[in-house]
Amino acid sequence: MPKGRGIRRITTVMICSMTGYGKGERALYNRKISVEIKSVNHRYSDVTIKEPRLLNSFDGQIRTLIGKWVHRGKIDLFVSLETLSKDDIKITLNTALADAYFEQFQIIAQRYGLRQEAIVLDDIIRLSDVLSIEKGVGDERSLAEIWETLEKALLDALEHFTQMRCVEGAALERDIMEKTESIKGLVASIKARSPQVSREYEQKLRAKVDEALLGREVDENRLLTEILLMADKTSIDEELTRLDSHLSQLESIVIEGGAVGRKLDFLVQELNREVNTIGAKCSDLSISRDVVELKSEVEKIREQVQNVE
Repeated sequence: MPKGRGIRRITTVMICSMTGYGKGERALYNRKISVEIKSVNHRYSDVTIKEPRLLNSFDGQIRTLIGKWVHRGKIDLFVSLETLSKDDIKITLNTALADAYFEQFQIIAQRYGLRQEAIVLDDIIRLSDVLSIEKGVGDERSLAEIWETLEKALLDALEHFTQMRCVEGAALERDIMEKTESIKGLVASIKARSPQVSREYEQKLRAKVDEALLGREVDENRLLTEILLMADKTSIDEELTRLDSHLSQLESIVIEGGAVGRKLDFLVQELNREVNTIGAKCSDLSISRDVVELKSEVEKIREQVQNVE
């Protein structure tokens, strides 16, 4: 199989959407090849090629070329071919069948006193299966010409396809970064409120103990131990620290660009886990409200990340 010529490629430092459409067409060597490519979201890379049987031998090269541009998504490729090259058409004469037909014509002519000259070539070749016409590729030169035409049409389609995916990717990037900033603000609000929650909890606990003991002396050491144990159980410092780390990583990955959809998907799961833990640990009304907002923003990012390659 002929090797591909120079491979063009759009290099981006941004994230791309998994959805897109592109079309390319080239006419060379008495052949015209049209290529359409479209894609939708998919967990992995899944390429389906629909093409004329004449082009089946190029499947491997087509998939390799697509793999250089696309890393994830459900990709459908449609290829059409119009050929006027005699090298792509093979005509076969079934001589045994033609002889049999001719013999029968002769018998008919003799039986009915017809002239032999009445039997003409046109009568025979019009009969079923005497001539068969088949499209195929003749030699290495034809293979090279077809691949050159197909590759150029495919590259044109991939360029338009990638441009569309990058435009959508830019919109995704802006939205993800905006929601990340919103999450940072909510995390900052929780951080500011968290120490006050601990102090309020200590005050409430002391008040309850005093009420229960009705003024009797309190074992201060025992009380402090209980307060520390409960404070440790309800502390959200570690979760807040991990949230900061995950948000920083998320921003870095988005800025890095490329095929980062799976990385982002993993990070969003981690964000969601930390937010749920904070919600479970802390019963403060103000923090609970922030947690509800956090869950909403993380879910919005998760939905957008599902579109990222």
